Amino acid sequence: MALSWRSWLANEGSKHLFLFLWLSLNVWLFWKTFLLYYQGRQYYYLHQMLGLGLCISRASASVLNLNCCLVLLPMCRVLLAFLRGSQKVASKKTRRLLDKSKTFHVTCGVTICIFSVLHVAAHLVNALNFSENYNEDFLALNAANYRGEVSQLYLVSLLVPGLTGVIMVLVLFLMCTASTYAIRVSNYDIFWYTHNLFFVFYMLLMLHVSGGVLKYQTNLDEHPPGCINPNKTHQQNMTVPKAFEDLLPDYTTEPFPEDLPVPEPFARNNFMRICSEEPKFQSHFPETWFWISGPLCLYCVERLYRYIRSNKPVTITSAISHPCNVLEVRMVKDDFKARPGQYVILHCPRVSALESHPFTLTM
Repeated sequence: MALSWRSWLANEGSKHLFLFLWLSLNVWLFWKTFLLYYQGRQYYYLHQMLGLGLCISRASASVLNLNCCLVLLPMCRVLLAFLRGSQKVASKKTRRLLDKSKTFHVTCGVTICIFSVLHVAAHLVNALNFSENYNEDFLALNAANYRGEVSQLYLVSLLVPGLTGVIMVLVLFLMCTASTYAIRVSNYDIFWYTHNLFFVFYMLLMLHVSGGVLKYQTNLDEHPPGCINPNKTHQQNMTVPKAFEDLLPDYTTEPFPEDLPVPEPFARNNFMRICSEEPKFQSHFPETWFWISGPLCLYCVERLYRYIRSNKPVTITSAISHPCNVLEVRMVKDDFKARPGQYVILHCPRVSALESHPFTLTM
């Protein structure tokens, strides 16, 4: 039993440790973003309008950013082959972990699908709350045109985030369904064509965050969240006690003296906060490109390098048929040196214009 446990730990321990670290990072990022939008002072008014839909939509977006960043790295096959054959990666456990790159790619893909559903559901709730909780005091915070706006389709489909979001969901659905085992075995071309829609997905993802629908408050010092501004038009006729003007600064959180009469609009839970100006709101600067631009550029450069290298001629010296439907193809290529763990990508234009398959390379 001890030997079996040691054997499993030696062979699979590094993989499960890596998955645990990846899972912990996802959970930490989700919870950190959730608390930021739930407790952050700059999102006080936005959270009052949207509720938990705001927190869940932003937390799921953070997880999506992370996994959209990581999902491309296992597909950088030239880089992984270089690392595996390099003397810098001498550990067998590390090389075995690199061999599991496809499994990690699938894991990230499934995570993207799950949190995309959660993200879309939360934003549908946000669209409904934008309509029902229209705020006449803070017009810059609204996405709807008026309270009770029935055309939630306007909020979801006509805005830039809505349009790009709908198209991304369709692209992700095609990529997910075409990746199933049944379709890959029956018609590999469908899998290959739809999977290359990832470029469209990433371009739309760049545009998706440019709408600026969700806004945060910028003047927290001049307008603490939840304070009252006595200079507002509908409060100009209200009388502020002389003792209140003399003793308190622009805003305060001190309780009122019990013997001091205070007008009802200024009393809230026995606390008083006064602000000097109205809240100012600003859209977030898009951060998604910080996450995905590096892996996307790396993958595009590798695809270009693989395309250029594939144009070099290869001479097939012989083809030998072995038992059990094993085919041995012997070939020669100039300026090529084989390394352990390498494989070749064979492409047959007469079979498919884009379809290619990896095969193990032996000496």
